[in-house]
Amino acid sequence: MSNYLEEPVQPTARKKRPVRIVLFSALALVLVACLVAGGYLFNLASTYNSQTQTIEEVFPEGTDRPTRAAEAEGALNILLLGSDENGGSGETENLPGVPNEGRSDTMMLMHIPADREGVYVMSIMRDTWTDIPGYGEHKINAATAFGGVPLLVETVEGLFDAPIDHVAIIDFEGFTGLTDALGGVEVNNEIAFQSRGADGEFFAEGPITLQGESALKFVRERYAFTDGDYQRVKNQQLFIQAIMGKFLTADTLSNPLKINEIVGQVSPYLSVDEGLDASAAGSLALSLRNVRSNDVEFFTLPNLGIGTSADGQSIIVKDDAAIAEIAAALDTDTLGDYVETASR
Repeated sequence: MSNYLEEPVQPTARKKRPVRIVLFSALALVLVACLVAGGYLFNLASTYNSQTQTIEEVFPEGTDRPTRAAEAEGALNILLLGSDENGGSGETENLPGVPNEGRSDTMMLMHIPADREGVYVMSIMRDTWTDIPGYGEHKINAATAFGGVPLLVETVEGLFDAPIDHVAIIDFEGFTGLTDALGGVEVNNEIAFQSRGADGEFFAEGPITLQGESALKFVRERYAFTDGDYQRVKNQQLFIQAIMGKFLTADTLSNPLKINEIVGQVSPYLSVDEGLDASAAGSLALSLRNVRSNDVEFFTLPNLGIGTSADGQSIIVKDDAAIAEIAAALDTDTLGDYVETASR
């Protein structure tokens, strides 16, 4: 795997494909869909290791990190994060006291229980107002601007009092090749909208097929919605579920050539911590071999709605009670029970 160094504030030399660009989203696809493909990942280890990039600095040093309780031994928490240069906050959102470069727009916490009978993916709104160690209260996506991936890991671990085992990042540009390799994916679009820009595209309400650049526009758009990021997060979740639904079919999983094409298309846009190499990913894949798309649950971290910070920023107000419940569920490896109860 090639080397990747996450800089906390300094802009990188690569402009067209910044490694901090993720998504919130396809990442969940790569780390769930490809993982559950089981033995295929072992055969593609060379492609995976040679084309993915390594995030050299991931975990905070010199801090008292949370430990995993005995009840949750064997469970895993993977932080999926990233920012989108062409569709996120980037250089256009000037926040008081926060560098413009390096903020992550998409953030998900993937929990894999010890029994490996399901996967739970929780979206964290990028404007969630919370404490960032050493910097006071800010939007959670400012953590990467202040201190890179290690500070974001420390912030998320502090929020849920739970350890993060791995971090993965995917560049949104990987969506184009991925959807092309799958022959397009169908989503049931909740709200008709027109994406912004000179090359904007209209997405009708109801079933639509996404492929290539259209997929990018669908998951990036937030300005077309009155609730902004709320609907964008929903659209990203719809997109990931659709990809997983098409990926985890007999036609795809029994076709080594298609699997090879998909991994080859996505790997160059994927960055992971050094512990999540092909060997570790393959072992995890084997343990998830019985997981299918309907075993993967997506939800958004509950909040108290939109508010205003003391310095005038529009923020997402934390729901401390819900966070405490999720923290307890992570501590006892019962997040599935929490999701089931919360969805009633």
